[in-house]
Amino acid sequence: MDLMKPLIALLAIVNPIGVVPFFIHFTHNLNREQCARTMQVSAFTAFVVIALSALAGLRIIEFFGISIASFQVGGGLLLLISALQMLNAQPAETRPTDMSEGEAKLDAGSSIAVVPLTIPLLTGPATISTMVIYAERTRHWWELAILVGYGLVVGIAVYLAFLASGHIARLLGRTGINIMTRLMGLILAALAVEIMAEGLMQLFPALAAGPA
Repeated sequence: MDLMKPLIALLAIVNPIGVVPFFIHFTHNLNREQCARTMQVSAFTAFVVIALSALAGLRIIEFFGISIASFQVGGGLLLLISALQMLNAQPAETRPTDMSEGEAKLDAGSSIAVVPLTIPLLTGPATISTMVIYAERTRHWWELAILVGYGLVVGIAVYLAFLASGHIARLLGRTGINIMTRLMGLILAALAVEIMAEGLMQLFPALAAGPA
């Protein structure tokens, strides 16, 4: 297993820079302590989601009797949809939300850090699918440990991005953040096609054989 691909895919999907505008929106009326709490809980939750997906994701799909090849195709398609959203300058895990600024203030800190900042804006189905697919490819315990470690890397990246949110917003501006999101989406689209191709070749071996 190429140990760098999971990290590249995770960073492309999570895309902390792309979520900075949402972080600013949901926290702009919070005090310094509440903002700090939000950053900590969001980063830790992102790590937990990724780590659990790597450690227990395979057991869950086995429980439901789903083949890894089918999961690769479905997961790859989900990644491709996420990539297309990002190419339109939307966060990969964006979902419609009715949360207003008033509701954010009522449930300040920990709550908005989990929903909607971490789930689904940062991590969601595409992130979980990616971790399950790469966890299946591991052959040694240390490879699985590296995947869990990547969750820690992503958590740290989320924390640092949110910590520097004010500087990032001023430096890049909305246009710069959109460009960053589109570039990450292009990388993610290429990884998604590769994952889908591997799954399709397992489901339909004739595809791997090529034309007669």
